[in-house]
Amino acid sequence: MADTTKQAERTAAKLAKQIRAFATEHGGAQGQLAYIGQAGTRIVLVGEDGGWGDLVAPNGEIARGAAEKAGLTLQESFDGELAAKVHTGPYEWSRMAGIQIGGGTAK
Repeated sequence: MADTTKQAERTAAKLAKQIRAFATEHGGAQGQLAYIGQAGTRIVLVGEDGGWGDLVAPNGEIARGAAEKAGLTLQESFDGELAAKVHTGPYEWSRMAGIQIGGGTAK
């Protein structure tokens, strides 16, 4: 069990490092955790400049621990102010349209 705990701590530390790097690159960041089934928990990141990204943790406990280690402010849901901060470009819009109509990826 100690090995499992150590592995979880290492995973959380690695994710926290990535979260801090994202926040530094984007002038700060906020986040939201989303359970995605057996794949784990998604850490959705939204930068102060509107940039966004995500990371996946093996479970919610590790995701929350990584966010805490990184000093990431977590929102309960991805709506309102948090969603309004996200800036999307042509790539994201074409991907969304492609998914909806069975098309390919943006060029």
